[in-house]
Formats: sequence, structure tokens, C-alpha cells
Amino acid sequence: MRASRLVSLLLLLQNRGQLTAQQLADELEVSIRTIYRDIEALSASGVPVYGEGGPSGGYRLVAGYRTRLTGLTGAEAESLFLSGVPVAAAELGLGSMLAAAELKLLAALPAELRDRAGQIRQRFHLDVPGWFREAEPTPFLAAVADAVWKQQRVRVDYERWSGRVVRTLEPLGVVLKAGLWYVVAACRGEVRTYRVASILGLETLDEVFQRPEGFDLPAYWSAWARRYEASVHEGEAVVRLSIEAVAKVPMVLGRAVADAVELTGVADGDGFVRARIPVEKPAVAHDFLLKLGAGVEVLEPAELRGLMAATARKLAEAYRVAPTTAQLP
Repeated sequence: MRASRLVSLLLLLQNRGQLTAQQLADELEVSIRTIYRDIEALSASGVPVYGEGGPSGGYRLVAGYRTRLTGLTGAEAESLFLSGVPVAAAELGLGSMLAAAELKLLAALPAELRDRAGQIRQRFHLDVPGWFREAEPTPFLAAVADAVWKQQRVRVDYERWSGRVVRTLEPLGVVLKAGLWYVVAACRGEVRTYRVASILGLETLDEVFQRPEGFDLPAYWSAWARRYEASVHEGEAVVRLSIEAVAKVPMVLGRAVADAVELTGVADGDGFVRARIPVEKPAVAHDFLLKLGAGVEVLEPAELRGLMAATARKLAEAYRVAPTTAQLP
């Protein structure tokens, strides 16, 4: 732990120049007395660090001294600044590790590229959660991630749609999808996917497991996601869409529906497009299609058309304006 802190202290001085003991203590989340001891340890190990007194004083390295701890080329280190997701790392309990890694990456960059690394952060920003919703509370995410690293079994109290269950899981990996965290885990001999926010309680067991030979997390997730999307869209509907509604489909109904509109859509000569789209069960499809307002008309199936017509009648009744009685002079 101390060795890692000494490296971080060295890299802070290298990348930022002169820093006070208080600034170093704040960055490393330790006491000032600890910083004093660490500075002495660096000096004793041959690192040319010295202190200047006074209001404008602080610690700094001898001019020209640099260390390279990463073995990365400048181009490699520079490119990695695009891969960090600070919010996700913090949720996983890896925030301090990410900060330390960035310091090491900066140390690998020559002076002329270090400024470009800062420019990258100002020009590219990754915002993980989806629009119009806060990130889900995931109090057990860090514990799940720790179990993944250590290959330890966990016992979870899990809330399914059908009720609460207790399961013993062998966590194989975590996935962040559209702001939602999932854990991929083996359970009863099968690899399954669980939503981390649905974990109501977790106990880490003193049991180590072996990962399935050849298990590939990205490949599993890709295949599982395709199966999930196919299972959600359990039926089809024939609809008429206005040109304005067609433009809204990707955002409102998703990429799979947008692809279906593009593939099957035929102009009907009245400013509308007729298309066959995948839908969930009628009650769910009704709620989503209403987001397109008057820009959509359901032609088939009859059950879904009936639900849309019933809602349209209720809306017409709610917004009907009573005739205004003329005022006589």
C-alpha cells in the first residue's frame, strides 16, 4: 500500500511541479505527517526531491528529473485517456486506482504530448447513464466486483419479477449497459445475467470457484443481448407512421424497430409510411406507441388497435372544449 502511495506521490510531483505538503495530503487522502515521512523515504531511495520554505514554498523534483514506470509509448498512453469512465470506476470502488493509473499514463508522455492528454479530456467526455434518469442505486456493486476479481462465490438475496429468491452465484464479470449494471454469473451449472440493482443483500462466501474454461465475457454478453431483445419483441404490428414519427422512432422505440421501419416501410402516398414492426405484448406496445402521438396509426393486430382507439377516445373526451356562449351587449 505504501509503495503504491510513494509512486503516486512521485508522479504528482513530476506531472504538476511544486506542491505543498497539504496539497499532496489532500490528493493522496493521508495526513501531512504521512507526507513528511513519504518525502523522506523518496529522498532516501535516491529520488532528487527537495522542499522550499515560506508562503510560496513546497516540494518539487530537481529540474529535468523524470521517471517512466509504465513502459508505454507516448501514443499508447495518450490513446488510453479515451478509455477511462470515471463514474463507472467510482461505482466499482476503483476511483483511486483510476486516478493512480492516469498519473502513471501522464508519466509515460513526453512533455510535448502531456498537454495533448489534457486537451483530450477537454474534448472527449463519456457520460454513461441514459437520458432522463438517475443512475440506479447499486450498494452491492463493489462487493460483486471484488468477488469477480477474487473468484469467490457470493450468496445473494435477489428480487425477481416473481418474488425474492436466494441464490449462490459464481460471478464471472460485470457489464455496464445504458447506465445499468449487470453481473454475469454461473448458477446451478448455467451462466445467467442478473441486474445488480435487484440484489437486496449479499454475503461473500469463503469459497473459491474456477472460471469455465474458455468463457468469453464480451461474446457471452453480445449473444445474450440479442436473445433478450428477441424475447422482448414477442409479436408484430402493422402501423402507419408520419414522416415526423419515422424520425422519432429510433429514440422512442429503439434501434430494432427503426431497422424494421427502414426495411419494410412503404410510402402510402398520403405523407405516411406503412411498416411492419416488432412489438412487445399489446399493453406495453400501446404505451410506447402513444409517445408518437397522432403520428402513428395501428392497423394490426386488432387488440392493439382497439387499445389505441380506446385511449384516443378518452383523450378526445378529456380535451373537448365546450361551445362558447355568445355574449350579448
